[in-house]
Amino acid sequence: MQVLTSPGRPAGDEPVGDSLDQDVPRVRVLLVAALGPLVTGYAVVATLLALVALTAGHAIFSAGGVLLSAGPGWLAAYQVELGIGGHPLGMLPLLPTVGVVLLVARAAAKAVRRLRCARLRHTVPLIGAISGAHLLFGLLISLLSVGEPVQANIALAGAVPAVLSGLAATAGVLRRFGMPQVLADRLDPLALRGLRAGLLGLFALLAAGALTLTAATALSARTVSSLFEPSFGASFGLFLLSVLYLPNAVVAAMSFVSGPGFSVGNLGVHLIGYRGGSVPGVPLLGGIPEHAASWWPVLLVLPLAVGVLVGWSVRAVDDDPAARLRVVVVAGAVVGFGCVLLGTLAGGRLGDGPFDPVSVPVGVASIVAFCWIVIPAGFVAFFAGAHAPMRPVESLEVEDDEAAPEGTEPEETEAESESESEEDVADTAEAADSEESEDAEEPEDAGEESAEDSDVAEDAEDDEDFDAEADAELGLDLPEDEPETEAAAVEEKTEDKPETPAEEPEAVTESTEDSGDAKPAEDDR
Repeated sequence: MQVLTSPGRPAGDEPVGDSLDQDVPRVRVLLVAALGPLVTGYAVVATLLALVALTAGHAIFSAGGVLLSAGPGWLAAYQVELGIGGHPLGMLPLLPTVGVVLLVARAAAKAVRRLRCARLRHTVPLIGAISGAHLLFGLLISLLSVGEPVQANIALAGAVPAVLSGLAATAGVLRRFGMPQVLADRLDPLALRGLRAGLLGLFALLAAGALTLTAATALSARTVSSLFEPSFGASFGLFLLSVLYLPNAVVAAMSFVSGPGFSVGNLGVHLIGYRGGSVPGVPLLGGIPEHAASWWPVLLVLPLAVGVLVGWSVRAVDDDPAARLRVVVVAGAVVGFGCVLLGTLAGGRLGDGPFDPVSVPVGVASIVAFCWIVIPAGFVAFFAGAHAPMRPVESLEVEDDEAAPEGTEPEETEAESESESEEDVADTAEAADSEESEDAEEPEDAGEESAEDSDVAEDAEDDEDFDAEADAELGLDLPEDEPETEAAAVEEKTEDKPETPAEEPEAVTESTEDSGDAKPAEDDR
């Protein structure tokens, strides 16, 4: 036991993650995740080609030929434009593309679980390995196809599968980890809700297109059945071709239902117009009508219903109607972008013959789809959602009255007016006090003067009695006459001026003056 454990470290403390044996499963997981979708996709394409070759009546089966032909088929599954005998083939089936995207995303998600990645940045080597493997494999196929009847551009053969597989692997990783926290913090929750509503609207429009295609095929069952060949091999090949191009037909039918329509060479099919032309003899196209019908505009009810569905799904997102309208606009933008992407992938070059090109007017289709989502969904989300209660007029007046105490200006003005009134009262009181003090001083002066007059009168009595009696008579006449004159003057002043609180002290002072003048007169007597 001492040989198995180091003497300086107890048993059970050996590092587990740093040993070389732990790196071997990690490399194996990366190789399986990178090469698994390549091998599986290539094997599926080779199997389908082998079935077509085996069931065909006059075809010669060759394993080497099937394996070599599977390479361009694999590139076609990744939407790489091919050249067949010098003629371009850009209209490629969407069903294999959906299959390889799901295959790569599933492989990436399984590898994340096996690697036990704790953070999102730990998955960068995984995504790089998957994308790099597709880049090398595409370059290898394009180099092997040089000089063959079916060729591919070397740059496109390497870049397009690498980008598509990288996006698919990223989607699989995000499915395991969820939205990164950095993006979740910066994205608006209403925008995320609009993204989900837009995906719902896009799938609903595709469902409307699929329903229209199914109905057209069912109504043209005789024409569709007549397009199959009597032999089993040829019929199996046509059936397989129709299944592979089924998503392309659904996208074209979606464009037809929403209004813009689609075109195949000289043929143009629109709700409000029809331009005749020839179509390929494929059972999938057997439902294309030979002429326009007057009831076609009734199909506009389908995109209208999709818009109503989107609006109904976001009616409870927020209590603010403006916020719900923002969600609707985001949903319309998602639907418009999806129409551009699907319309671009669904069409393309189809040789140089009368069926070239097959196209969907992506510009017009995206604008029309945006309007079909935003206008009906906006009305439904605005009127079907919650609204703030209306405020009655009386409540507004009460709120104004209640809001008045919050302001400081009315209180300040009242306080200022009260302070000004108090200052005015204080000024008048001070003025009255000053007048009282002045009036109070006047009697004292008058008393002093009367005392001096009495002393002079006493001295005069000693000298001359006659002069004293005359002075006394004069002293009696003067006090009696002066109060009358002063009272008359005061009455004239009171008649001219209104009564004020300041006049009362004047009356008091006048009485004191009269009393002061009368006392010296009595002493003289």
